[in-house]
Amino acid sequence: MKDKESVSCLNLQSSSFKNLWSLDPKVTFLNHGSFGACPITVLSFQQQLRSQLEQEPLRFFTREWELLLDAAKNKLAAFVGADVEDLVFVPNATTGVNAVLRSLIFHPGDEILTTNHEYNACRNALDFIASRTGAQIVIAQIPFPLDSPQQVVEAVIEQVSPQTRLALLDHVTSQTALIFPLQQLVQQLQARGVDTLVDGAHAPGMLSLNLREIGATYYTGNCHKWLCAPKGAAFLYVQRDKQPQIRPLTISHGANSPRTDKSRFQLEFDWMGTDDPTAYMCVPEAIAFLGSLLPGGWDELRQRNHQLALQARQLLCETLQVLPPCPEEMIGSMAIIPIPIVLSNRNFLSIRDELFDRFEIQVQVVPWQETPKLLVRISAQIYNTIEEYEYLGKVLGELIAESGG
Repeated sequence: MKDKESVSCLNLQSSSFKNLWSLDPKVTFLNHGSFGACPITVLSFQQQLRSQLEQEPLRFFTREWELLLDAAKNKLAAFVGADVEDLVFVPNATTGVNAVLRSLIFHPGDEILTTNHEYNACRNALDFIASRTGAQIVIAQIPFPLDSPQQVVEAVIEQVSPQTRLALLDHVTSQTALIFPLQQLVQQLQARGVDTLVDGAHAPGMLSLNLREIGATYYTGNCHKWLCAPKGAAFLYVQRDKQPQIRPLTISHGANSPRTDKSRFQLEFDWMGTDDPTAYMCVPEAIAFLGSLLPGGWDELRQRNHQLALQARQLLCETLQVLPPCPEEMIGSMAIIPIPIVLSNRNFLSIRDELFDRFEIQVQVVPWQETPKLLVRISAQIYNTIEEYEYLGKVLGELIAESGG
């Protein structure tokens, strides 16, 4: 944890950093994790690209587009520790998950393994595939609260069988904000002959990534969240030997392109029809801008956000008199605080709406399957200050008192 003097300095810095975003100054914005927030500088760069496109659309798409896209892909590949030949852009991580699931062939009796922490949109994609193919979805029940990352590994590996074809795993879970011990999971699953599809929606920018070392068969992550690129920028990584099987959701010109300078994987995903590709092209600008905000670059930014998330979690748990639900090592730039039982009887949407409508606090409130029934998920980005979490704690205390707690 930072000492009080260091935290005070960080808070002063954060107040000035907030001016670099176009966030509403009246709103206490503690929900960067849901959709991210794009800095003004990066949005201005995107507008320049859009102007370049619209001034001469034919020239842009026939002469300039591919060079800009390849340059962006190269910068992103270096940032996430991948060979550029193994990475393509997609609009969001959910699209990446769907592209893989829709490309693979499953048969009745095949098992696809996932966890009870899986993101709802991707779980829906699994259910769709199961209904079409007869494959079975197997759910590893990972406890929450939990005491150790090893509980994740044990719960997943326990469910592996000779019929397990694929494991869909989060890198950072959405509802519970847990960092899964991904490399250990991938290694143990691979040793049992199971391919891995990783939903890394929150990981790029929150965690230091090296996809070569992680070793997942398929990995998809968003650039619009913690990388702060414009909305509509994400990537899909596929191991080289698996690429011939993986097709985009939209089949277009790349399917019969005579070109031999790029793989079919690259040609198909690069062009799926006319759209606005400028969000992809802004990824290098976002990487450079966020990396310039602190002297230590991205390493310092990630560590700063991590420390703020830990400090905010401790403050809120003490204020609400609840126990932290996971060890600090499983937290990145988001953290979960269980909501006391007196508020857990309410609908999560009503609490979230009241926090915004009455108090202008934007924070994620999520339901959970077991006790505790409701969770508050806070995010920590460089523009946030500890005073904002203190305000959230004060307001939650008021709501508890109003509910008879």
